[in-house]
Amino acid sequence: MQVTLPSSASSFDRAAERARVQQERRRSAIVDLVVTLSTIALALLVGFLVMLIVGKDPILAYSSLLSGPLSRSHRAGRWIEDATTLIILGLSVAIPFRARQFSLGAQGQMFIAAMIAAVIAIYLPLPPVLAILLPLVAAMLAGFVTGLLPGLIKAYLNANEIVSTLMLNAVIVLLYDFLLTNVFTPPGAQSLRSELIQPNSMLLRLSAIFGINLGRANLAVVMVAVLVLAVWVLLSRTPLGYEIRIIGANEKFARYGGINTQRTIALSFAIGGAIAAVAGVHLVLGVHQRLIPAIAAGLGFEGIVVALLARNNPLLIPITGLFYSYLRVGGDIMEQEAAVGAEIVQVIQAVIILLLTAQVLVNYAKSRHRLMRST
Repeated sequence: MQVTLPSSASSFDRAAERARVQQERRRSAIVDLVVTLSTIALALLVGFLVMLIVGKDPILAYSSLLSGPLSRSHRAGRWIEDATTLIILGLSVAIPFRARQFSLGAQGQMFIAAMIAAVIAIYLPLPPVLAILLPLVAAMLAGFVTGLLPGLIKAYLNANEIVSTLMLNAVIVLLYDFLLTNVFTPPGAQSLRSELIQPNSMLLRLSAIFGINLGRANLAVVMVAVLVLAVWVLLSRTPLGYEIRIIGANEKFARYGGINTQRTIALSFAIGGAIAAVAGVHLVLGVHQRLIPAIAAGLGFEGIVVALLARNNPLLIPITGLFYSYLRVGGDIMEQEAAVGAEIVQVIQAVIILLLTAQVLVNYAKSRHRLMRST
């Protein structure tokens, strides 16, 4: 005898499965947050102990470190400025990282984006809104192409993405230095720097909005909010994001399941490059308002730590970016006010990286153990 289940039963099962998946996502987000906060707390404790060992006053030093960035408005502005760049970079590298591709190309993508945006903002007269949108779109296209190149090499030739992105960084940075020296710097200038961008292309600074001195912090914070939402939607609510996550979990399974892994890997690099380009636009249109030497020295690699500290979760990256930038700014203030070298901040950063590395190794061992048990 054939038994037909009522349609309400099947819909109930789908609703229950959907609820289970959402609960699992919430649990995973809570675990990510707890691990991130634990890593931060342990790193701060290690820094505290190091200062005790070397005979410094850790209470005075940590007081300057933890309260310094908020002690004056221009210091808070410096914190916002630095965090804006780091959050954008963290979002950019989180996308290929979720596909388990270790891209180091954000540094070069920032430099190429800065050049493209500056050329348009300096030499092309445009009306107010277009004067910002056109450099932004052109820079993002340049970042997309710059990210796509190593992505294609990795996807179709299986070249090591760490080597290819690092080598491309070197080429772009050297090209930037050459053009800044020989093309962008006006004749007779006292130092290496381009002309100022046109006023219509300058991002409005927060000081003009709030009426207090917030330094060079600017409306790029709005771009950060848009990018956080966009990356979360991409990774969590789109077919491409699903493919990226499946490849990150098990590339062979994704390939056998019909996913075009080569296309998805290449796109993860390219989209990450487009987002990293926004950081270059922020530096040119909002912070320096011109091209200068070493406009983004080392920031691309700091963004990697921000992403790893957030476990590549786009909703946590703003938190880790704000924390990491707070350390950077607080370290400089601590050096000035407590006579403690900013190297202690580097110790804290190094401990964070070591803890993150240990967590990655644990996750890898667990995945290998599950794979061996399943076979």
